[in-house]
Formats: sequence, C-alpha cells, structure tokens
Amino acid sequence: MKERLEICLSGSGGQGLILAGIILAEAAGIYDEKEAVQTQSYGPEARGGASRSEVVISEEAIDYPKVIKSDILLALTQTACDKYVKNLNKDGILLADSTLVTELPDIPNKTYLFPITETALKKFDTKLVTNIISLGIIVGLTEVVSREAIQKAVCSRVPVKAKEVNKKALLLGFDIAKDLKKKIGKQAIEK
Repeated sequence: MKERLEICLSGSGGQGLILAGIILAEAAGIYDEKEAVQTQSYGPEARGGASRSEVVISEEAIDYPKVIKSDILLALTQTACDKYVKNLNKDGILLADSTLVTELPDIPNKTYLFPITETALKKFDTKLVTNIISLGIIVGLTEVVSREAIQKAVCSRVPVKAKEVNKKALLLGFDIAKDLKKKIGKQAIEK
C-alpha cells in the first residue's frame, strides 16, 4: 500500500456515499488497524444535491484529513465525474457508474465503467445497495482494505433488517471486480 491512500466517493445525496465512506474508514481503522480519517460534504438538498465522502488511509499518522489528489475516485453521477476527475492522480483509478455517467473523460488512468445502480435494481430491486456494491468493487479491484474488514464494517453499520441484502451486495461487488480485472487489457468498460 502507498504511504497515504486517498479515496473520493462522489455522486448525489441519497446514494449512501457518506455511509460508504464511514464504512470504508472503519474497515481500515478498526478492522485492519491502519490510520484512517473520513470527511464529507454535501449540498443543502436532502436528496439529489452533490455529495462527496473522502477517506484517507495510511500506515502512518495522518497529518491532513482531506484528499489532496485522489488515488481512487468513485463517480456515481456525471456531474460528480466531471467535477472530481480533475483531482484524480495520474496513476489513479476511476470507477464510474455507467447508469448515470455517460461521457467518460479522456484520461490516461485506469477506468472502470459498470452499471452499478442498474445492477442494484436488477439484482436486489432497490438502488439502496448501490453504495455497498461500489465498496465491493473498490475493495475487489484495489485491496485498499481486506475483504474481511469491509464485511465486518458493513455488518456493523447497516440496519439489522438490511444486513443480508447488504452482505449479498458486497459479495456481488467482489465478483464484479473480478470480472472487471479480467477485462482491463480489453478496457474494462461494461455498458
């Protein structure tokens, strides 16, 4: 792992990005025993406004809690992709939801495009697990935290009645990541 890994989870309010950031930070900080900090920002709208969650993970003490240059960018909307891709490291990874991101920027980074929201609807009949599927894909692609840690963090944060569906959503994310990794040589874009 890099000395300092910076992750930006972006989209719109109601997509569960703040919760996803908290889960990822807890997976790193509590279960993998790394240093981790999570910050967030969102528009005044309860749903539909801009939303961003940032997570910094390090083996050393974190002296600045904000993302300077993203190593991993999750973009669940076109607006988020357009706004935050400029801050993506040249060696960074972009994971974009092709359900809502239809125009990819011309960047030399590793780009993964997958219909995350659409898959959540098809497989689970709800968009509410889009954030958890996304975490599964990120962890599956990057191993930023261990699978065990993210599973424990998800189970400790989601409501009891939603635990099973979220566990399944996370595992689906791992499977999607495995398929995307196989396609990287062929450009990992699935529409």
